[in-house]
Amino acid sequence: MIMLDHTVCDTFFLNAFLSLPSLAQCMEMVLGYCQDVPYSHTIFPNIVGHRSRQDLEMGAEYLLLSVIHGLLNGECSPDIRLLGCSVLAPRCQDNKLMKPCRSSCEMVKKSCIHAFDAIQMAWPYFLDCDRFFVGDEEGCYDPLSELREKQDVAIANISDGGIFTVIQFTYHTNTQMSSILKKTASKCSHISQTYSIGRSVEGKDLLAIEFSNNPGQHDLLEPEIKLIGNMHGNEVLGRQLLIYLAQYLCSEYLRGNERIQTIINTTRIHILPSMNPDGYEIAASEGHQYNGWTSGRANAQNLDLNRNFPDLTSIFYNRRRFRHFRNNHIPIPESYWSNKVIAPETYAVMKWIRAHPFVISASLHGGELVISYPFDFSRHPQEERMYSPTPDEQIFKQLARTYADAHATMSNNVTERCGASFANKGGITNGAQWYSFAGGMSDFNYLHSNCYEITVELGCDKFPSEVELYPEWLRNKEALLSFMEFVHRGIKGIVKDEHGNGIKGATISVRGMRHDITTAEDGDYWRLLNPGVHIVTAAASGYTKVSKRIRLPRNIHVGRVDFVLKKVPRDPSLDYFNIPELDSYDHFDPFNQFEQSSQRELSENGEERTEKPWWWSYFSQLGISAPTWLLRNY
Repeated sequence: MIMLDHTVCDTFFLNAFLSLPSLAQCMEMVLGYCQDVPYSHTIFPNIVGHRSRQDLEMGAEYLLLSVIHGLLNGECSPDIRLLGCSVLAPRCQDNKLMKPCRSSCEMVKKSCIHAFDAIQMAWPYFLDCDRFFVGDEEGCYDPLSELREKQDVAIANISDGGIFTVIQFTYHTNTQMSSILKKTASKCSHISQTYSIGRSVEGKDLLAIEFSNNPGQHDLLEPEIKLIGNMHGNEVLGRQLLIYLAQYLCSEYLRGNERIQTIINTTRIHILPSMNPDGYEIAASEGHQYNGWTSGRANAQNLDLNRNFPDLTSIFYNRRRFRHFRNNHIPIPESYWSNKVIAPETYAVMKWIRAHPFVISASLHGGELVISYPFDFSRHPQEERMYSPTPDEQIFKQLARTYADAHATMSNNVTERCGASFANKGGITNGAQWYSFAGGMSDFNYLHSNCYEITVELGCDKFPSEVELYPEWLRNKEALLSFMEFVHRGIKGIVKDEHGNGIKGATISVRGMRHDITTAEDGDYWRLLNPGVHIVTAAASGYTKVSKRIRLPRNIHVGRVDFVLKKVPRDPSLDYFNIPELDSYDHFDPFNQFEQSSQRELSENGEERTEKPWWWSYFSQLGISAPTWLLRNY
């Protein structure tokens, strides 16, 4: 049997099936997994060198075609299988082998590569579009012609020409979620991309999807927001809503929905549907009917992720009376790194927060029907239910009301509650007044960055039945869109020096509100403010302070306020920025414990080598030549 490795050069393959022209004859197509190709006869040797049908059926290539539907959860099926058959059992006409079109291969690869990425499988070598497919000028044929005709008939019956996305209101496994996000990003590649912020305890990607008119880049003066779901693995509705939201944003943008286009063209949106994919698997294994109140809540280390962040709120309370105390971007104390077990999911989100100039954020939970806002930790340690407002209490209340009021039932006085009574508060509450806890993500966002985060409790049932998913999407869709639009309120601008260069890390302070925000990399900033008259000051180390009196009318959501600061001699004794603890803000992971633990085994070519994926057993137990060509970085 001839089994050619995928690294052999193209000319060898060409000679393999042209060297015996007198012996090669067309034969009837009898391969079970290739019965629906648009031709009835094939020929051997095939394009990759199998000399007979028996050789092919004993190979890993044909085995892959037989299981690809199950591996990819039905996605890209039968496209991948038909494309593979065109190479492994090529069309024969007049006893001559006909090669498939390169354009067909490229189209399928563009649409389906994400599905392989989702299960950590390399693109099959025999589907290499450059090596085994040819151009139109060489007399190729389209192996997907009949399939495409059927699809065209179906699309012709759809008024929008097939731009729409059919959202399946069912629960999705981690693999399915990853595949959907990557497929969505591929469909809307001009406004979207996926990226990983890190990995869970069990090595699962914490996959995020971004929407922007310039994906992958921060645009000057464009605010950034984030939406996080499934922090607690058994609180699953938020995870599903964010998957649906990603599909909806892509589809509606392509359909020409002006509201969605405006949101995406003016905002950089980051969506992390599952912060705790390990916990979700535990909860999902029990299912809706059997899932308990806490099964799958924690991560694989049994850590509650919403108690695992640095407790900066206690530092804020202890030092708030000091004149020279940083009320924003409070550094993470060294004791956190040395004395606490830090979840990799927590670490990944902290790095994510530090890497982007997020303005607002929502963390989607379950178990109640209410919006909770900081502080979550009581200002008196002995009081478990004590009203504990931030300096931005009015901003947080407005942000919370924006979601609650746009939700179908959250602010409704007659809505049945889950035990607590929030109806008389309009469906919002101060977190510590509800119940106090330290180490929460929302408090960390507010005190360590510029980000204002609320906690959205979506309902009493943490794991609702599938029949509730569509009604819940309808209840929350408008609230999610209104929340994203809220970021365009207050003021924004650029802080520059006299030469027009943006000043990074300048503070923007508002008189009467003891919480400053800082400028981003290029000197731009966003400060949430309610309508009214405000005194706003920009300051930076080594520059003069500049203050401006602004009036923000009710009919203008966001105003532009720029500052130009002049260089001055630096007087350390008078410099607010000359506070020793400020230098420690950049000391993230000072003991390098996470960087060390993230180092992985390298293959011979120096790339990262990972453990064999779950699907490897399909091939390793059948006594065939191991298809290492399916392993990434091997």
